[in-house]
Amino acid sequence: MKPIVRRSLGVLVAVLAVVTLWVVVSLSIDRPVTYDEITDHFKYGSIGSEPGVSLLQPVGGVLPPYSVFSALPSICPEKLPGGYASLGFVFEPGHDLPVGVSRRRRIGIDHVGLNCAVCHTSTVRDTPAASPRVVLGMPAAELDLQSFVQFVLDCTLDNRTTSEAVLGHVKQMRDPPSLFERTLIRFGGLVDRVKLQTLALRNRIAPILEDSVPKWGRGRVDTFNPYKAIQFNWRLDRLPSGEIVGASDFPSLWNQKPREGMHLHWDGDNDSVDERNLSAALGAGVTPVTVDHAALKRVRDWIWTLPPPTYPYPIDQTLASRGAGVYQEQCLQCHAGSRFREGVVEGRLVGQIDDIDRIGTDRHRLDSYTYVFASNQYALYPESQYRFTHFRKTRGYANQPLDGIWLRGPYLHNGSVPTLRALLDAPEQRPKAFYRGYDVFDRSGVGFVWDVKEADGRAFFAYNTALPGNGNGGHLYGTNLPDADKQAIVEYLKTF
Repeated sequence: MKPIVRRSLGVLVAVLAVVTLWVVVSLSIDRPVTYDEITDHFKYGSIGSEPGVSLLQPVGGVLPPYSVFSALPSICPEKLPGGYASLGFVFEPGHDLPVGVSRRRRIGIDHVGLNCAVCHTSTVRDTPAASPRVVLGMPAAELDLQSFVQFVLDCTLDNRTTSEAVLGHVKQMRDPPSLFERTLIRFGGLVDRVKLQTLALRNRIAPILEDSVPKWGRGRVDTFNPYKAIQFNWRLDRLPSGEIVGASDFPSLWNQKPREGMHLHWDGDNDSVDERNLSAALGAGVTPVTVDHAALKRVRDWIWTLPPPTYPYPIDQTLASRGAGVYQEQCLQCHAGSRFREGVVEGRLVGQIDDIDRIGTDRHRLDSYTYVFASNQYALYPESQYRFTHFRKTRGYANQPLDGIWLRGPYLHNGSVPTLRALLDAPEQRPKAFYRGYDVFDRSGVGFVWDVKEADGRAFFAYNTALPGNGNGGHLYGTNLPDADKQAIVEYLKTF
């Protein structure tokens, strides 16, 4: 063999070796964007909900890669004129991703995923002219998660979402994806594979996105029906119609330590904070093979003692003192007192199950969690210290402590009553329709302003209590009290 040929072959082999090493190293990287401050970790840190394991058949995740995700609002502007912020996502200066969306490089690609903050962060304003205050751990009362999922699915599958369109957006990004990923987009058919994976996801969850199923709306999520399709690959179109409706409010996350051992989730299906956290992470897109337990534990340790925000407005102390006495007689046994924020648990029924026949609230969320589903949860994390052992089917809803209750509206498990004051009225006197998603606080009724259809270019969700799963009946406790006592209770609840 001539020397020049040998040299050429040697160069070719060296180039192939370098390229192979580059590909292998790129595919083996698992590197999240990390944050030292726990509040930043909560807002932007990864819990492992980004896809992993294999480039061709990735496991986990519900969102497209960072490059595609960031490009979608500009590719389909008519589908989402206000961008992700119009759906209730909170954006902060210096961040191109909203609170609740993390970034992690896995299998050679910069992926995005959902974390705990997406469902447990929102804003509150004193007046329409005031600046919003971001509150960590409160229910995401502005977030329209279902519309977000629908937009991501629809726009990803849109014919305009092409490799060229994504690369055009990448050129404008402040922090673009790696050369390896850009090569996959241009030559490796990455966008086409993302479309195939998105189509499969859409087909699996399509039954809960149909018009025949009431929309979740802002501040609510169907916790377990997507779980059935994504984690267990169940055919949702084969489930009983009564099981397919299960939307409920996002809960708060603060002050978890005194909740350990109480019945958690709205229906009280688990009494372990750690299992509840891990199950919620599965709902965000993690799987038993992609979950980042260390990152999740950082969040767990923080919310263990995270105090609820103190009511920031004036309180009529005389009226609140009167309300404390009425509350102690009427409410304390089920919901604890104002000292629960300090870890003091008063009331023998706090965290226990109130039978559905007794409490009388809408039962759709209760019926969406079945014995069969509970038994399947035990198959997750097999032969692992994280295997679920506490999930149970119940016959009612759990009595919740009321710490930080002023920020947890609308009220009842399905968010069917806009204010605390309205909750103390008989069901037939409660608002039958109202708007959800406005962050201006209602100091009189305690909750959020609920009679505004749109503001600042954002349309709010029209909540109809006549629809399945949206009923505002039941929870008759305190409804027969005189109006003066009701107002006193509401004033006292401001101290929680």
